[in-house]
Amino acid sequence: MKHIKTITSLGLVTLSLALSACQKENAVQNSNTETAAKDDLKKVRIGFQKSSLTLLVARDEKLIEQQFPHAQIEWKEFPAGPQLLEALAVGAVDYGAVGNTPPIFAQAAGKDLNYVGYEVYGDQSLALVVPPQSPIQNISQLKGKRIALQKGSNAHEFLSKILAKAGLTWADIQPIWLPPADARAAFDKQSVDAWAIWDPFLAAAEVQGQARVITQTGDFDKTYAFYMANPKFIAAHPQATASILKALNESDQWIVSHQQVALDIYQKNTGLAPEVAKKAFERRVKPAPIQPLSAEVIQAQQNIADEFFKLKLIPNTLHVQPIVWTPPASH
Repeated sequence: MKHIKTITSLGLVTLSLALSACQKENAVQNSNTETAAKDDLKKVRIGFQKSSLTLLVARDEKLIEQQFPHAQIEWKEFPAGPQLLEALAVGAVDYGAVGNTPPIFAQAAGKDLNYVGYEVYGDQSLALVVPPQSPIQNISQLKGKRIALQKGSNAHEFLSKILAKAGLTWADIQPIWLPPADARAAFDKQSVDAWAIWDPFLAAAEVQGQARVITQTGDFDKTYAFYMANPKFIAAHPQATASILKALNESDQWIVSHQQVALDIYQKNTGLAPEVAKKAFERRVKPAPIQPLSAEVIQAQQNIADEFFKLKLIPNTLHVQPIVWTPPASH
C-alpha cells in the first residue's frame, strides 16, 4: 500500500511538472507570436492635431517606438478631425485622435474606420465665443447670427446642442464653414458674430483676441474624444492596437507626473505663446486614461448619430457598435 502511495505521488509530481512545462511553453509561444507580429510591422503612421497632447508627448518621449522597436513611426499633423479621418480612410494614416463628431460624418459618408479608444473631454476645452465688444450675452441671442465652425468637427455637434438648448434650429443661424486658422482670421476681423472652437485655438482667441465665452462643453452632457484606426491596418496587425493604447496610457501617466515638462513639450510642438499653451494645458483633464469604448460611450455616440439624422445633417441612419474595435481575448 505504501508502495502504491509512493507511485501515485510520483505520478502527480510528474503530471504537475508536465502541466507546468506545457503552460510555460504556451506562454512563450504566445509571447513569441506577439513579438513576431510586432517585428513584422514595418511602419505605423499616426495622425494628430495641435490639441492632441497625449500624442505629442508620446512622440517626444518615443513611447510608440518603444512598443514597435523595429518599425518606422511617422507623424502627420492635421488642422482638424475631418481632414485626419479622410486621410485615415484612404490609408494615409493608421491611427488618429479626433473629437466626437468627425467619426459620425465619416461613417455617414461611407468611410472605412474603427473606434479603438476614448478619453473624457475637458469641460472648458470647447466653447462658443464672441468678440469682446459683442452685444451677444447669451445663446438666445444667436438667431440670425453668422457663426464660424469647422464642418464635421466636434464643434458641429456642440453648436447643435447649443441651438437646441436655445430653442433654435440650423435654419435660424448662418453657419460659416471654416477650418480653425481661417475662422480665427474671420473672427478677428469681426466678419462673423461668433465662433465654436476647441483648444488650443480657443485659448489663443481668449488670450490674444480677448474672446468672450458664451457657453462651453461643461454646460452640457459629458463629451468624449476618440482614437480611431484604419480597419485594414487592424486586420493586418491584430496585436498592434493594444500596444498603441498601452503607449498612449503611458503618455497620459507621464503627463500627470511631469506636468511642467509636458507643458514645455506642448508649447514647443504647437508653437503657441507660453500663456496660450498654459491656459489650454491647464484645462485638459488630468489624468485622461484612454480606454476601449464602454456601452455608455457607444450609446453617447449613437445618440449623436440619431440626432444628426433627425436634423438631416447626415443622409442615413448609422449604427456605431459594428465599427467599434474589440480588444483580443487574453489567454
